[in-house]
Amino acid sequence: MTNNAFSLLGHDLFGDPVRPSARGVISDRFVLPPFTVLDARSGPWQERKQAWLGLGIQSEVGRDDDLTYTGAARPFDFYRVKEGTRKGTEEQGTSIFDPTLCELMYRWFAPAGGTVVDPFAGGSVRGIVAGSLGLRYWGCDLSAAQISANNEQAERIDTAVRPEWVVGDSIETLADVPSADFVFSCPPYGDLERYSDDPRDLSSMEWHTFEAAYKRVVLRAVGRLAPDSFACFVVGDFRDSKGHYRNFVSKTIEAFEMAGARLYNEAVLITPVGTAAMRVGAQFESGRKLAKTHQNVLVFVKGNWKVAAAQCENGSSK
Repeated sequence: MTNNAFSLLGHDLFGDPVRPSARGVISDRFVLPPFTVLDARSGPWQERKQAWLGLGIQSEVGRDDDLTYTGAARPFDFYRVKEGTRKGTEEQGTSIFDPTLCELMYRWFAPAGGTVVDPFAGGSVRGIVAGSLGLRYWGCDLSAAQISANNEQAERIDTAVRPEWVVGDSIETLADVPSADFVFSCPPYGDLERYSDDPRDLSSMEWHTFEAAYKRVVLRAVGRLAPDSFACFVVGDFRDSKGHYRNFVSKTIEAFEMAGARLYNEAVLITPVGTAAMRVGAQFESGRKLAKTHQNVLVFVKGNWKVAAAQCENGSSK
C-alpha cells in the first residue's frame, strides 16, 4: 500500500526516509501497535499527526465555527473536536478527523492501491491521507462549499493519487460509485454538530428519522463494498437534549450487520483531554456526567475475513 516516493517525516541528507523517534519491533511492522486501545495522547501518535498536518491539511476549512454548540445537543460532551477559542475562552470548536487514525485504518485494513468509499466525507483529511498512501478515494458530502474547500487543498498538496469528492446525498450517489475495497467514514453524531438546514442532512433530522436514513446509507455503502473486504466507522455515543445517551455505537453495529457486514474489530480511541479538564468539575458535580475522552473505532468485514486479511499488507510505513 505504501508509495515509495512518499515519506511522511521527510528524508535525510542521504535520501533515506526519516523514521519516527519512538520505534520498536511492533511499530516498525504496523506504524503503531494494533491494540484495542489506541492512544491519541501518546508522543508517537502526536508526532505523526503533526507531520500529517504539516502537509497543509485544514479539514475544518469549509465549515462554520463552533458547530458543536447546537440547541438540541447541549454542550454535555465534545469528544471529537479540535481545540479552539470561543467568546474569549478556551472551549471546543469544529470537529476534525485525526489523520493518524486515518493512516492506521488505511494501512491495516485496505489493500494496496485499493478504492476507499466515504459516504460522509466532510473535511479533507480522509481523502488527502488516502491519496498520499496511493489509494483511490471517493467521498460524498451535501455541502458544495466543503467540497470546494477540499478540492482547493488537494490542489496544493501533492498526493500520489488525487482524491475525488462529489456533492450530493450519499443515499443517491452511492448507487453509482465504483466497487469499494474499503468503506471508511465518520458519520454525523446526530445533531451534535448541525451542518445545515438541508432536509437531506442527517444532522438536521429528528432522531428517529436520522436513524432510518443512517441505516439506509450504511446499507448502500455495504452494497458497494467488494466481497471479502473491511469497513470502518468511527463513532461515539452522544447525549440527547435531556442528557441521556443515544446508544449510537450499538445502532451502528446493528446497521452494518443488517446490511451483511459482521463486527470484526472494536477499538477505543483515547483522545486528548483538552478543555474537558476545565469542564468536568461543574459537569460532574451538577449532573454526574463523565467527561467523554474517547471514541469507538468499529471494523466490519463483508464475507470471508481470512481472504480480506490476506489482501491487506502488514501496514508497515517502510
